[in-house]
Amino acid sequence: MHDQHAFPFLREILLFLILAGILIPLLQRLRINQVLGFLAVGALLGPFGLGLLAGDVPWLAALTFPAGPGVSMLAEIGVLFLMFMIGLELSAARLWSMRRWVFGAGSAQVLASTALLGGALWLAGQPAQTAAILGLVLSLSSTAIVMQLMSQQQSTGTPLGQAAFAILMLQDLAVVPILVLIGALGKGAGGGDSVALLSIVALAKAAGAIALIWLAGARVVHPLFRAFARQRQPDVFMALILLSTFGIAALSAAAGLSMALGALIAGLLLAETEFKHEVELMVEPFKGLLMGLFFMTVGMTIDTRQIVEHPLWLAAFVAGLVLLKALVVAVLLKTGGMPWGRALEGGLLLGQGGEFAFIVIGYAIGTRVLDPALGARVMLAVGLSLFITPLLARLGRAIGERSDSIARAQAEYSDEQMLPAVRGQVIVAGFGRVGQQLGKLLADQGIPFVAFENDARLVAQLRADGLPVWFGNAARPELLRRVHAGDAPAIVLTMDQPTAALQAVRGIRREFPHVQLFVRSRDERHARILRQAGASVVVPETLEASLQLSSFVLEAMGIDERTVDGIVDRERDLFAAGLLDPSQRA
Repeated sequence: MHDQHAFPFLREILLFLILAGILIPLLQRLRINQVLGFLAVGALLGPFGLGLLAGDVPWLAALTFPAGPGVSMLAEIGVLFLMFMIGLELSAARLWSMRRWVFGAGSAQVLASTALLGGALWLAGQPAQTAAILGLVLSLSSTAIVMQLMSQQQSTGTPLGQAAFAILMLQDLAVVPILVLIGALGKGAGGGDSVALLSIVALAKAAGAIALIWLAGARVVHPLFRAFARQRQPDVFMALILLSTFGIAALSAAAGLSMALGALIAGLLLAETEFKHEVELMVEPFKGLLMGLFFMTVGMTIDTRQIVEHPLWLAAFVAGLVLLKALVVAVLLKTGGMPWGRALEGGLLLGQGGEFAFIVIGYAIGTRVLDPALGARVMLAVGLSLFITPLLARLGRAIGERSDSIARAQAEYSDEQMLPAVRGQVIVAGFGRVGQQLGKLLADQGIPFVAFENDARLVAQLRADGLPVWFGNAARPELLRRVHAGDAPAIVLTMDQPTAALQAVRGIRREFPHVQLFVRSRDERHARILRQAGASVVVPETLEASLQLSSFVLEAMGIDERTVDGIVDRERDLFAAGLLDPSQRA
């Protein structure tokens, strides 16, 4: 007699772990967005994909996820940890440091997108309540996909990247009142009371409950971590993280709110403690797995049969969603001071629906606020918008770069017409922090100079301060001829991009072989390449920083200043000699 295994949903868990173990490295190797990969696999192997054939093809039953409690359980776990990780990113200090974009542009984006999308749905025949809910839901974009795309493009530190991140943070925060509002509408469904009154009362009660949970959590979570995390045992630390997440989620559910909201509060609480970075390090190995779990279960809810049944409706819905949101975001970014090209790039980057749509729409269907058939079609449309996001991002990037190149050409042409044709002045290429310091020292000594910089905003700002800075690329021979570079006592390259510096050295040396060319380099290897390309003197950042630090240490050890200066000068000379070709050494 064989005992049946009592472990619930073991097959679903094993299948997910097998798929995750194969998919994560495969997607990384193929440079495919992981979110889209997990969505596609979930849709393919879910109850509306190959799962439909599992009854007729027995071997498919072992490779698919049928509809049922197993999938629901996986989805709940995925949602909780997604919300927890998002809460961990939303520290109060970070929000406050970007408050102009977060609370200004972010709030305006959610409200304007809700009004336009909700209004369009209402005009299309949807009831006002349904249109309002869907407008709110669809105003949110995908934090996971957008952040991953910006990371791949290395644009998270750019002004556009920071603005997009700020808008996404506000959208993540907006999930809280949206979930509370839907819960209020669900409780008031079928009742005679005013929906607005019910919503206001429910929001007030929810705000009180959240405040109590926050205060209770702050009084318990922080001391708990301090008491038990002193020994820095990984198993204890992980247990505390899980306890905080599930415990506060359970408190939230007991207060009549969603468990997802409780998990978000748990992340926010830990984000305000000194344990934040340790928690991030502990969760990091599981982050890709948990994100994959969430998005795979989201893919399982997408009924691809709707594409065949409603192709025109879906195409129109996705196009309208992307165009309206892209327009709103682009206008806001332009208002915030970005050029139109980059503003349109940001609009296309944030034009898709978000992963929270699946959470909120599922919650709305469960509370009978939203029609299940309509909800399924909207979730499919959101899923399709996620799939086309990489294409939209590439299109937006092409528009942004094209716009920047046109603006640079126009500004450069305009500046070239006004360039003073003065001889005997030092030419500085790149007028960032290093170039500005050099310019200050030259001006203090009464030495004339002219500077070129590729950042149009910086040029405008410095020109307003009366500095002789012009927009342009100093590697262009025709530009250098206009300022008589052949008669310049020195040309100084301070740009920090290694490739740009090397191209400039080669171009200048080819056109002006006898001019003194001083170049800033990033490190010793870069310095050697620049020296071989024709630079007269190369100054590596790392060398000078280490020599300065060494001189202070030696003086602190009691060595007199003159001896220290001699030691530092000798080291500098040895480095300079090491950059020369053997044939050039004395």
